[in-house]
Amino acid sequence: MGNINSGDTALVLISATLVFLMTPGLAFFYGGLVRKKNVLTMMMQNFVSMGIVTVIWVFGGFSLAFGKDIGGVIGNLQFFGLSGVGMAPNPIYGATIPFLVFFLFQEMFAVITPALITGAFADRVSFKSYLIFLVAWSLLVYIPVCHWVWGGGFLQQMGVVDFAGGIVVHVTAGIAALASVIFIGKRKMNPDENTAPHNIAFVALGTGLLWFGWFGFNGGSALAANGVAAFAFVNTDISGSVAMIVWLLISWKREKKPSIVGALTGAVAGLATVTPAAGYIHPWAAVIIGAASGAICYGAVILRSKLSLDDALDVFGCHGVGGILGSILVGVFACGTINKINGAFYGNVHQLVVQILAVVITGAYTFIVTYGLLKIINKFVPVRVTEETELLGLDEDILNEKAYL
Repeated sequence: MGNINSGDTALVLISATLVFLMTPGLAFFYGGLVRKKNVLTMMMQNFVSMGIVTVIWVFGGFSLAFGKDIGGVIGNLQFFGLSGVGMAPNPIYGATIPFLVFFLFQEMFAVITPALITGAFADRVSFKSYLIFLVAWSLLVYIPVCHWVWGGGFLQQMGVVDFAGGIVVHVTAGIAALASVIFIGKRKMNPDENTAPHNIAFVALGTGLLWFGWFGFNGGSALAANGVAAFAFVNTDISGSVAMIVWLLISWKREKKPSIVGALTGAVAGLATVTPAAGYIHPWAAVIIGAASGAICYGAVILRSKLSLDDALDVFGCHGVGGILGSILVGVFACGTINKINGAFYGNVHQLVVQILAVVITGAYTFIVTYGLLKIINKFVPVRVTEETELLGLDEDILNEKAYL
């Protein structure tokens, strides 16, 4: 325990609590965007991930992700039940913090990733099927990809970099959202209904909590209170801010009026996009990434609408496209004087090629497994609720509760 640095440990512990706060923040963000008859179900799907994924993470999930590599594909079970996870640092995963702190920090990433997917199939998935999906997807998608990129798996061996989860979190969640939407289909609507957010104040509150938590999400991934963490904090704020302004201006011009929902969505897209690059780039690159995110993710949302894909809360457009974009751009703008890795801008084109290959492999794997999981689950438990339940509202029919009396 002599190598433990109190400042590094404090930063990562605080960052873990900030990432923890992002899941309730996501619940408010998504809850405000759906219709009022489904807000509690939406929030429940997010909150329940905090319980179920934590149990998975303790009993095997963390070990499969970060245990000794088996064939570049998965970890072993050496850390099952937190065996060997205690005060002593692990030299691979934070040499100056207790290994238990690293476990906690990574747990929060595992919790929020499947929760992100819920925005895509909002208003039409049964709670029982979602619970099965949550467990199966965590075990078959999130944990293997986490090992590939961060736990010593084949992508990490290829030289892929992902500072805080562009591939591990946002690409997997975004591509899974796309697969879910294609499998499940469009929402049913009563004749007098529309899909406008029922509580924009909730959306604003959720965005604030997400943005606040994102400083821990990205900054804490340095695993030390050092200059890399400082870059990550600053780049996070810059990218989210620039993306918010770009999205606002584009949507204002297109729709003739400014929109707070548009501005908030743009901020989330910018935060997601800079995630894989936050600790590798200079602030000027964060400006470019934020601007590109605001424009490209907005374009993806418009294209999704034209293709009539009912990604209810635009998870693929913001998180999927943002994660793909950021994971590629880190291969362009990464600077070795900040964090050892140079991108194409600094003469290392190979890094860009590796990043693109990782995105393709991860995206294809995630889509195939997610779609297959939903198909298998649907054979035993109907994934989609009945039309009667959908029109009445999931809160009343499934939970027997109402958000507003």
